[in-house]
Amino acid sequence: MKTKYIVVTGGVLSGLGKGIVTASIGNILKSQGFNVTPIKIDPYINIDAGTMRPTEHGEVWVTHDGGETDMDLGNYERFMDIEVGKDNSITTGQVYLTVIQKERNLEYGGGNVEVIPHIPEEVIRRIKTVSKKDKAEFVLIEIGGTVGDYQSVLFLEAAKQMRLKGEEVLFVHVVYLPIPSNLGEMKTKPAQHSVRELNTVGIQPDFIVARSSKPMDDIRRKKLSVFCNVKENEIMSSPDIDNIYGVPSFFEEQGFAEMILKKFNKKYKKNKVVKDWKKFIDDIKNYKKIVKVGIVGKYFDTGNFALKDSYASVIESIKHACWNNKVKPEICWIDSKDFEKNPKKVSELKNYDAIIVPGGFGSSGVEGKINAIKYVRENNIPYLGLCYGMQLAIIEYARNVCKLENANSSEINPKTKYKVVHFIEEQKEKIKKQDYGGTMRLGSYEAKLIKGTKVWRLYKKDIVSERHRHRYEINPEYINILQKKGLIFSGMSKDNRLMEFMELPKHAFFVGTQAHPEFKSRPMKPAPLFDGLIKAALKRKIY
Repeated sequence: MKTKYIVVTGGVLSGLGKGIVTASIGNILKSQGFNVTPIKIDPYINIDAGTMRPTEHGEVWVTHDGGETDMDLGNYERFMDIEVGKDNSITTGQVYLTVIQKERNLEYGGGNVEVIPHIPEEVIRRIKTVSKKDKAEFVLIEIGGTVGDYQSVLFLEAAKQMRLKGEEVLFVHVVYLPIPSNLGEMKTKPAQHSVRELNTVGIQPDFIVARSSKPMDDIRRKKLSVFCNVKENEIMSSPDIDNIYGVPSFFEEQGFAEMILKKFNKKYKKNKVVKDWKKFIDDIKNYKKIVKVGIVGKYFDTGNFALKDSYASVIESIKHACWNNKVKPEICWIDSKDFEKNPKKVSELKNYDAIIVPGGFGSSGVEGKINAIKYVRENNIPYLGLCYGMQLAIIEYARNVCKLENANSSEINPKTKYKVVHFIEEQKEKIKKQDYGGTMRLGSYEAKLIKGTKVWRLYKKDIVSERHRHRYEINPEYINILQKKGLIFSGMSKDNRLMEFMELPKHAFFVGTQAHPEFKSRPMKPAPLFDGLIKAALKRKIY
């Protein structure tokens, strides 16, 4: 069967939610029984997202096969309940690097290598490689940035060339309809200009998805139809909603899946999957109880604004776990640097039902996190440490329980006497050579769990697989000292070299992992550690 391609572009402004639109289209097509795979194209020169700060581009999503990619791949996986590989992320840097390497290897036969046609051809080759690898019936291609950005032109050219060469390609253009406060009227002019800009590169959208703060009315839909040459019923309204997982149901109500399939000469069939998803979303609206979860981090501030995208998967995992326990989450951002400026403020953590310290790098805000961990440990507040959050929990325990004065990680203080967290051997040479890109312990790794531990009871299995992204590990020289003082390493690598999970058995819930379980959490299948945290928070909470 010939693969169908759906290309999602955006206009007017960035951050419209093209990733959610793409993921939602994938959701409704997958519910029809099709094998769907997504691709995200990012116009930056970076080879991948791994070397970028979270405040620069949101969290780095880690694929099962060790890719460091844009966070939109996380939305794809969560909405479609699939695993996406690193090849499903394409960047300008990857494309140009490959073309230059091919030229150096004389793979162009000594010919003149040009931006056009060779760059679009390499983009198309990568798209088709993913399509073949994933055996996809539908390939969703989200092109990052906005139409009119010169960085995206070559990717649009590739999509246009695919259609010209006989591939079945459909274009969905996402626009924004602002409502200026001084007018109080929804405006379509920016969207009209955006479609016209798309037309200038030879692409006419088949569908328009109109993002807005309120539902689009018939007057605006008719105006867009006239000026953008798109049928009225093929212009989807996508207003802001409380729960992003409601977007697929919103699209279903407008007949989006049926119209897409009709354009590809495919039959639409009503199914139970769509009903179950809608019921799941509707049930969430009725939950009354609230669990207050604090995230103690440092990647929040970007200028005068707070960037929640730095911890997007952690946030979504909290939601999934809360919904599984029929409660609503109240997620609060706690800047660890505040606890360094004013250590007494750490007592404010008593007002939370659970605390999470997520992953991170570097020394900024670290002592504030350690102060927070000490407080929740001593006050029996449910705690989950993710990657760096586990390492810092080990440091705190070494300092304050094992009495290893100023114990630390060699990442933070290379001269500390007690390096309870340090480089593993294979990382040392990479750092000496400044070989940072794509060289961490990345992707899925198996761990064996100790029977009878809290972690083992949560996972309900002896061997688990979680995704990783780190360079530092627990120093084996201190394992016995830590364990003698009551700390349990409840999971380790299959060769026993690396400590993967830790817990305090006498605590309400004090668990850490070197992994990032947030990457495998799904709306209807929460990550076990997050689910355990919320269950512990509910036991502690007084209603």
